[in-house]
Amino acid sequence: MDPADIAQALRAAMQGEVDFSSRRRAEYSSDASNYRVVPQVVAFPRDAGDILAVAGVSRQTGTPLTMRGAGTSIAGNAVGPGIVLDTSRHLGRILDLDPQARTARVEPGVVLASLQAAAAPHGLRFGPDPSTQSRATLGGMIGNNACGAHALAYGRTADNVIELDVADGTGRRFTAGHGLDPVPGLDKLVSANLPVLRTEFGRLRRQVSGYSLEHLLPENGASLARTLAGTEGTVVTMLGATVRLVPVPRAHALVVLGYPDIADAADAVPAILAHAPLAIEGLDARMVDVVRRRKGSSRVPDLPPGDAWLMVEMGAESAAQALALAQAMAAEAGAMAARVIPAGPEASAVWRIREDGAGLGGRTPDNQQAWPGWEDAAVPPGRLGAYLREFRALMGSHQLDGLLYGHFGDGCIHVRIDFPLDRPGGAAVMRRFLADVAHLVTGHGGSLSGEHGDGRARSELLPVMYSAEALAAFGGFKHLLDPADLLNPGVLVRPRPLDVDLRRPAALPLPRLGGFAFGEDDGDLTTAVHRCVGVAKCRADSSGTGGFMCPSYLATRDEKDSTRGRARVLQELANGSLVKGYRADELHESLDLCLSCKGCSSDCPAGVDMATYKAEVLYHRYRRRIRPPAHYALGWLPRWARLAKGAPRLTNAVLHERGLGGVAKRAGGIDARRPLPRFARPTFRQWYRKWPGRSGTPV
Repeated sequence: MDPADIAQALRAAMQGEVDFSSRRRAEYSSDASNYRVVPQVVAFPRDAGDILAVAGVSRQTGTPLTMRGAGTSIAGNAVGPGIVLDTSRHLGRILDLDPQARTARVEPGVVLASLQAAAAPHGLRFGPDPSTQSRATLGGMIGNNACGAHALAYGRTADNVIELDVADGTGRRFTAGHGLDPVPGLDKLVSANLPVLRTEFGRLRRQVSGYSLEHLLPENGASLARTLAGTEGTVVTMLGATVRLVPVPRAHALVVLGYPDIADAADAVPAILAHAPLAIEGLDARMVDVVRRRKGSSRVPDLPPGDAWLMVEMGAESAAQALALAQAMAAEAGAMAARVIPAGPEASAVWRIREDGAGLGGRTPDNQQAWPGWEDAAVPPGRLGAYLREFRALMGSHQLDGLLYGHFGDGCIHVRIDFPLDRPGGAAVMRRFLADVAHLVTGHGGSLSGEHGDGRARSELLPVMYSAEALAAFGGFKHLLDPADLLNPGVLVRPRPLDVDLRRPAALPLPRLGGFAFGEDDGDLTTAVHRCVGVAKCRADSSGTGGFMCPSYLATRDEKDSTRGRARVLQELANGSLVKGYRADELHESLDLCLSCKGCSSDCPAGVDMATYKAEVLYHRYRRRIRPPAHYALGWLPRWARLAKGAPRLTNAVLHERGLGGVAKRAGGIDARRPLPRFARPTFRQWYRKWPGRSGTPV
């Protein structure tokens, strides 16, 4: 169906905005993954009624529907070919927070950091905390069954969901909690698959791949809500959620443990788990070196000797108790050395290294672009050391590299790998490696995904992990809730091949023809703009911690004005299908409100420098062409000021006479409502030379 017709139907059905411009479609063509799928229409619902209306249009027109929060999904879970529905712009209200019941009722677009801030005065928090919590939405977290560092203590998102207000692919709206009655036929599906549900599902804490059907078992409470968490928008659209909050220990102590090697650090995890830590995070020296090079040595606190570290957080009701627990744990951790860091700025700096991992890991130590694709596989913690040794050997055999870090307490490893996606045959290299590593992780009893879902990156690999009977159960579950396959098609059930729809191979070079050198990006603007991998730190308000990115987005809350949104439009310039050439209107619209403040160049962990990209685009747009009047009126203002100082009274008279002043404004491309400045007589230099209090230094 034509995008204009879909947009017309949506506008007639909903109150929120609908946009099918090529610029908007470019902004939403990618999430934080390797994938590019251009939607037909983007919709911004204002309430649950709008979500239901959009779902209705999807069914009536046979148009696929993909739900999206902050767009930080790294497996391609939040891109789709039909309607993309962005809940993050208007659906960010916390509807109720009950400190006594320790629950919160939220709209799907609520940012996790906002919920944490609202719960904190009551000594509560939402347990799981992915590193993107400053912009990740609850709807997206539920869709992907997000975890984060403190899932070790508080469980996955699925473990903290009480009820979900949802509508399935047939149009049924229901409240999913405990019990299977809301979905006709679900009880029969469970009864027919009891052996496989009891043997193949729920084998480890971070088994996030596929549908988590173990929650449907009677001995597990027949929780439909927990089952729907992690279904990646493929069976229901979420209208709202009631989630559990947990009490926060009054005191914390962070212990940093040093080890000779990251696999040695992993070997120590089982002994540390016996001390009931709140979190165990791991990273190696190469990641820390990247931080030092990009951010400066001052950004890295003193760490104990070693080439790999575990960051272990202990919690208690008093600082003395937390310290005692930390010391007891450190004594049995088998580390080369340990350092206890009390809660405060230094501990926050250590955590920030870990939180920026997705962006910092986007370049290898030799400055090659690294990509998601095998981002968050998990194995039982007792197998983690052995898995890491074999994993590094496997990467070496494929001549690949990546920085290792992750949630070691849960056996979950993050890594971005330098697949040569910018070169011919790069997609085939990625496919061969992913096929081999899928067998490696399942051989260790692990899961293809440990917290981000399978999406377009790993759904095709599910037969490596699950039997034919389990895959048939997935298909039966999908059919009961979305028989027409309109909700996020190509994911989990009937998956798209993992090496199609890749963004980078479809991008053409934009070599330097004058302009900036882009020395760290092989002289290619295409390579430079693909530094943006979509982690979306530019959508977070970091001003409270000294950050600057991105002021225009904070003012408008529109993806168009985020650093990421602009990067996506520039990436489409390289693709050449939606944005055609440097003079395209889409580029002007996207870059217009960029303040060139350079905030991204210091704050973006992926190294995006939008001010430089904007200057490069403007250079090509106006090279050997007449520029707009405002460029001459304002860009040459120092020249005009030097001329005006010779006759300031005459200049002021002309500029402030109604008729002539209006002509000057129109000629200069200046808004008629803006008053023009008055030129001083004498000039500042003339005044200063005669000022009695001057020091005698010439000006």
